Amino acid sequence: MAEKAYDYIIVGAGSAGSVLANRLSARPDVTVLLLEAGGSDKSLFVRMPAGILKLDSPRYDWRYDTVPQAAMNGRRMFQPRGRLLGGSSSTNAMIYMRGQPADYDHWRQLGNAGWSYADVLPLFKKAENNERLHDEFHGQDGPLNVADRPYTNPLSHVFVEAAQQIGIPFNPDFNGAVQLGCGLFQVTQKNGERWSAARAYLHPAAARKNLTIVTKAQATRVLIEKGRAVGVEYVRRGKRHRVRAEREVVLAGGGINSPQLLLLSGIGPAAELKGIGVPIMLDLPGVGKNLQDHLNVSVVQRATGAVTLDDKRSGFASLAVGLQWMLFKTGPGTTNVAEAGAFIVSSLGAATPDIQYHFIPSQVVNHGRTVLDGHGITIHVNCLRPQSRGEIRLASADPLRPPLIDPNYLAADYDRKILIDGTRRAREILAAPAFKRWLGEERIPGAASQSDAALTECIRATGETEYHPVGTCKMGSDAMAVVDERLRVRGIEGLRVIDASIMPTLVSGNTNAPVIMIAEKGAAMMLS
Repeated sequence: MAEKAYDYIIVGAGSAGSVLANRLSARPDVTVLLLEAGGSDKSLFVRMPAGILKLDSPRYDWRYDTVPQAAMNGRRMFQPRGRLLGGSSSTNAMIYMRGQPADYDHWRQLGNAGWSYADVLPLFKKAENNERLHDEFHGQDGPLNVADRPYTNPLSHVFVEAAQQIGIPFNPDFNGAVQLGCGLFQVTQKNGERWSAARAYLHPAAARKNLTIVTKAQATRVLIEKGRAVGVEYVRRGKRHRVRAEREVVLAGGGINSPQLLLLSGIGPAAELKGIGVPIMLDLPGVGKNLQDHLNVSVVQRATGAVTLDDKRSGFASLAVGLQWMLFKTGPGTTNVAEAGAFIVSSLGAATPDIQYHFIPSQVVNHGRTVLDGHGITIHVNCLRPQSRGEIRLASADPLRPPLIDPNYLAADYDRKILIDGTRRAREILAAPAFKRWLGEERIPGAASQSDAALTECIRATGETEYHPVGTCKMGSDAMAVVDERLRVRGIEGLRVIDASIMPTLVSGNTNAPVIMIAEKGAAMMLS
């Protein structure tokens, strides 16, 4: 028997789940239960933007690894995902980026009514409170604060100058009329602190009597009766619990955890489920398929002086940064590390930018877990619209065992060509006059790596995720679609997925803002 009944049960308190919990519980006549596998976000390292480097811990992160990647020298590649209130919005680099209008128009062209750019722009604006930009593209009344950083490293300004010197136009707003260009990123911060989805949406709603938030509660399956989702089973502190949903169950676990939970619940490819002993509730072949992610390759170059962030990561310098942040909420403690960037069109002939750069005034390789000597800078080169497709599968019927994550990186040769093109153009930026007095030798890929073959080997050996897994419960009407345009799981009543996994194709940029938009739209659909 179920312990207790709620109108709505939301699984996952990340970017999407925080929005949903706020918007649904704003209706005083409904009850909402929010389940989160991780714990609290009340940590100094979560609040302090530069604390991102301290969040690589099981306390805050699922710390997943992929299966061996055939085209990446057989490497098991680290796949961090936030595991706390706010999810990855509490552990990310805080970049506010929506993608391109064409991304959403493409979703509409795939048959998803109501998802064109004209349809979703009002929802981006509804979510946003932009401190600087006041025009037809931005909102000023939303919960999500978007700001310019109080601190920017001098080399980030040099990057923007150098990019302009090689012909990349300056862009003061990557989320405005055009995405093309170079500039400083706006961030989800407020008064020098991280402004996660939990800070923006969940904490203001937490005191509502009709909202119950349960942390350290890992969902193990959705309860299905007669083709309808009626509740959720979860494990907390070693004990198994059941709760009932009178109206709907909503999965908001993201591109990895939502398909995992559907599969554990017997909703997915029947042959796969049968092979590992999961009772089949619905043969839905698209669950876990269509995995897309931004693969990035780094260009790392030495700096000639101690002007980078490298010297502020340890010792007395680190303490001074922390003290300045705690007292004044200023200084390098407010950096999001990836401070500047650019969007460019590759030589492969795209109509809109297909390469994104993140400029980091520090040497950041292997997700920051490998510390290089001296001082330097990094440019992350991203293929914005990868053609490779991977999948999420179950390792076994054990709900507490991590899923098998296979992004299938570089399965499409197009992705490799884009990254090579982007690496060459990044080198042009670093060779521009503005950088001349600041930079020394190239460390990665290294001056000897000039041919396509040498750059390919560097990509295979050093490429990493840019933390944007999406698409595994895709929206659509074709045979592989998992949810319809109202985000309802096809073939099961009372069950929706509202998170990054519903994206049919990956957006051309960072994914946190789009996920918040998806949740705003999903909540409005549920309440309509």
